[in-house]
Amino acid sequence: MALVVQKYGGSSVSDIEAMRRVAKRVVATREAGNTVVVVVSAMGDTTDELLDMAGALSAQPPAREMDILLSAGERISMALLAMAVGELGVPARAYTGAQAGVLTDSKYGRASIVGVLPERIARAVQTGAVAIVAGFQGINEVEDTTTLGRGGSDTTAVALAAALNADVCEIYTDVDGLFTADPRIVPTAKRVEALSSEETLEMAANGAKILHLRAVEYARRFGVPIHVRSSFSDKTGTWIYDGSREGAFVPPVIAEPPFSGSSAGSAGSADGAESAESADGTGSAASATSATSATDADDPAHAPAARPAVDAVTGRVIAPAGTAAPSSASVGAAHSYAINARAQARPHRSAKEDHVEAPVISGIAHDRSQDKITIVGVPDVPGAAARIFAIVASTDANIDMIVQDVSAEGTGLTNISFTCPDGDSAGARAALEAARGELGFKSLHFNPDIGKLSLVGAGMRSHPGVSAKLFGALSEAGVNIHMISTSEIRISVVVDDAVLDEAVRAVHSAFGLDAQAAEAVVYGGTGR
Repeated sequence: MALVVQKYGGSSVSDIEAMRRVAKRVVATREAGNTVVVVVSAMGDTTDELLDMAGALSAQPPAREMDILLSAGERISMALLAMAVGELGVPARAYTGAQAGVLTDSKYGRASIVGVLPERIARAVQTGAVAIVAGFQGINEVEDTTTLGRGGSDTTAVALAAALNADVCEIYTDVDGLFTADPRIVPTAKRVEALSSEETLEMAANGAKILHLRAVEYARRFGVPIHVRSSFSDKTGTWIYDGSREGAFVPPVIAEPPFSGSSAGSAGSADGAESAESADGTGSAASATSATSATDADDPAHAPAARPAVDAVTGRVIAPAGTAAPSSASVGAAHSYAINARAQARPHRSAKEDHVEAPVISGIAHDRSQDKITIVGVPDVPGAAARIFAIVASTDANIDMIVQDVSAEGTGLTNISFTCPDGDSAGARAALEAARGELGFKSLHFNPDIGKLSLVGAGMRSHPGVSAKLFGALSEAGVNIHMISTSEIRISVVVDDAVLDEAVRAVHSAFGLDAQAAEAVVYGGTGR
C-alpha cells in the first residue's frame, strides 16, 4: 500500500464536527492499508483571532513572540484531531513542527524551510500510529519557533511528503479540486482532472487560491505527486504531477520482483509502499503482488531469500546483515515498476480530444491582492531600472508584472510601472519616494484598485489566435487593459478591479470552458 501525506485546511477542521469528519477519513485511509501522515492548519478563524488579540495589546508586537503566538492555532488542531482519531480505535501521535523536524531560517513570520529531518514521524508510522503534524511552523537554528507565512501548511505537507518519500500528498480543501475558474464567480466552471506542475505554478502565481505557489514549487522540485480533493465529498479531485521524480527514487513498493519475500508485507506497510492507485487515489497493487508471488513460488530460482529493507527517511534501499545487497539490475527493475505504477495512477486524457498539439486552456486565474505603482519621468539611461528595483527589493517586496514605456521623443524620460502584493506596496512606495532625488523621477502614481486575470494553458506560444481571442473577449465586455504579461503557457492582463469578475466570466465563456450545468461547490465558504 501507499505512504500518504494528507493536509487539511482551516475550513476542513473548523469545529468539533469537522474534526470528527476528518478523523473518519484519516481512519478510512489507514484501514485501506495505507500508512498515513496528517498535516493540519488552525481551526477556522483561529489565526485571525490571535492576530486581533495581539493587535489589541501592542501596536508593534515583537516578531519572535508573534510566531510563538500564531503557531498555537495549528497545535490546537493537531492535538484535537489526534484525540478524534484515537476515539475511533486508531493510535495517533501529535507533533509540533519542531518535533516533526521542520528546520527553517530565522525570518520570523515568513520563514523558509531549509531542511526536514522527520525521524520521529518515521518511527511513529513504523509502529502503526497515525502521525499528525502542526503545519505552518518549524524551528530555526537557535531553536526558536518560526511560522512559514502564506501557504505554510501546504508547504509543510509537501516538505514532509518529500522527506518521507511519500507516494502522494493529498491537499484537502472545501472545493472538489481545481476548476477552470473560481466557482464563486463562474458557477459553470469545470473541474480539471489533471494538471502539470508548470500549469499549476502559473495558476497559483496568478491568483488561484486552492494551492499556494510555494507548495507547488517544492513539489515540482522534489517530484511529489499532489492530489487536491475536498474533505466534504468523495469526488476524485485534481491530480498534479509531471510523471518524473528527481534523484534515486526507489519506492518501498518493491514487494514486487525482484525483492518479493516473506518480509515484504511488513516492510512495505512500515515504510510506505507504492501502489498502482486508481484515479481517486484509493486503489492498490494487491493483484499484481499476488500474481508475482505465485510466479516466484512456482520458480524458486527467481525468488531471493530475503528482501532488502527501505529506509523510511531517505527512501534508499539498504541490505540488512546476512542479506545480499540489491544488484543494479534489480534496482533498475524497481525503478521501472515505480514508473509504471505512477503512470497507472494518474488519470489519462480522453482519446476523443482534439489534435494533440492544439492549445489546451487549463483555466482562468484572477487576483485582487495586487497594487500598481507607476514611476513617471524616469531618466532613460543604463542602470536606472536596476537601481529602482534594488530599492524595491530592499523592502522585501515581491514584484509581479513590470512594464516600461518607450522613451518620450526628445525628453530622454520614460515611465516604469510594476505590480506587487498589497501588503508590500506601502514600503516600496516609501522607499522610492525617499530616493526620488537619487533616481531623478518626476512623480509616483499609486493604484490599489486593480485586478489581474490570467489565461493558463499549454500550446499558447505555438498557436496563433489565443491572444486575439482573449483581447476580443475583453473588448466585447468593455474591459480596458492596463498591463500585459506573457509566458509560454500564460497570458496575464491587469484591469480595473470593478470589472474583474465580468472579465473572468467573459474570457471563460470565450474559450469554451463553461460546463453544461453548475458543478463546482464551495463547501466551507473560503474556496480553500
